Amino acid sequence: MYFTTDPTGKPRLPFYKTMLCLTCVLILIVNGVSLFHNLASLKAANFLQSQSARVSDKVQYLNVLMIDAESSMRGYFLSGSEVYLGPLRTASVEVEKQFSELKVLLADSPSQLKNLAQLQTLVGRKFNNMNQAVDVYRQGGLSDIVKIAVTSDSKSVMDEIRLLVVIMAQEQNELLAARSHEFYREYQNAVMLGIGINVAAILVIVLFYRLIRRSFFSRIATQHALQRANETLESTVVLRTEQLSVLSRHLISVSEEEKARLARELHDELGANLTAINMDLNAVSDQLRQRSPELAEMLERARSTLVDTVELKRRIVENLRPSLLDNLGLSAALHSYCEEFGSVTGVPCETLVDGEVDVAGPMQAIAVFRIVQEALNNIAKYAQAKQVIVHLAREAGGLFLEVIDDGIGIDIEAATKPKSHGLLGMRERALLLGGSLKVQRGVNDVGTCIESFIPLVNKNADPPPPLPSAPHPSAGGHIPSSQLCSTLPHTAPGLGGQ
Repeated sequence: MYFTTDPTGKPRLPFYKTMLCLTCVLILIVNGVSLFHNLASLKAANFLQSQSARVSDKVQYLNVLMIDAESSMRGYFLSGSEVYLGPLRTASVEVEKQFSELKVLLADSPSQLKNLAQLQTLVGRKFNNMNQAVDVYRQGGLSDIVKIAVTSDSKSVMDEIRLLVVIMAQEQNELLAARSHEFYREYQNAVMLGIGINVAAILVIVLFYRLIRRSFFSRIATQHALQRANETLESTVVLRTEQLSVLSRHLISVSEEEKARLARELHDELGANLTAINMDLNAVSDQLRQRSPELAEMLERARSTLVDTVELKRRIVENLRPSLLDNLGLSAALHSYCEEFGSVTGVPCETLVDGEVDVAGPMQAIAVFRIVQEALNNIAKYAQAKQVIVHLAREAGGLFLEVIDDGIGIDIEAATKPKSHGLLGMRERALLLGGSLKVQRGVNDVGTCIESFIPLVNKNADPPPPLPSAPHPSAGGHIPSSQLCSTLPHTAPGLGGQ
């Protein structure tokens, strides 16, 4: 079973498969959160590493600015040209800017801020000394500068600046190395966590694959078992259907034999008795006619009733086993029965017989007669027809029969219902002899046409040919059976229900 059911009967996924689905979803969520967290950590570590590099670069840049300022001042002293003072003036402005940016970058490092403050003080002193030296040079010339240089601490200040820059750069390099190590550690942790999550996801996927594979092969096995069961059921149904068909055909054969036996007994025994009674009644009536007219009249009424009874017996015998069928053949029997049908029901019934149909054997002849008999009974009961045509033709290999009416028409779906015993009996009679029977609406959906083919060969021989078809009949020529339904004029809808 691939699904369980809830209390309402609806199918649902088994619990373990639901848990696997939830686990897989949870792993994907954790992986997403981990990736987001690792990305943030790596971004922060990369920012700190970049910040350390920027601090180191700016400290070195301050050192370069101070060296350039001092070199420009010396060039001014040697040449006396104001042009050489450009780097000094630029350095004083640029140094303030660099110190401002360094304070922001080193805001999270108190020790470096302390070094930065000391460096800023030394740089300020150095700029003051250089500005004083420039003023002295402008007033006293180069000789006064030489005197000041002997007593000035400008060199020691510059050395302190260089030393402090080296210290700050070294500390920043150490911090950069530490942050690089932290960055690598964070990256390593992220990689390991990602590998772990991927391994867990792979395990869940492998487990899912095993479950799906097992379910697939289980479903295949179930389908094969179901297919074998269906094949067994189909063979059983075919066997039972064949058995029922054989039984139905056997019952038809037994019924015909019983009808023939009953018809013979009614004709021979009951007929003889009724004839003897009629003769005795005639003799008594002749003797009483002069002596007692009243008794003679009563006997005459009795004799009239006896005549009606004889006629009733004749009709019963004819229905059970038409004597014309055995004595004069199928064509005469159909003409007689259709003529009697028209006189009894008041519905004109035209009989068309083409070809030599009396060559049919007893089984084929009685089958055709019974199909016509049942079809006309249905028409009388249900069709409300105004005209009926019975057409029997000798075709290649057998007899082709059509019974057409212009009544209210038959419901094709109702004709296939199991309770349609009349149609079922007609079809079984045709199948009994290896033939076929088809019920359909008439031309333009008006009326009903029953078509049947009864082969004149053994039913185990070659299969009967399909319902024959031929071109439209010419005037005075043979009417092809398959075209009769489409060529007859109809004035009302067709054969009634069953």
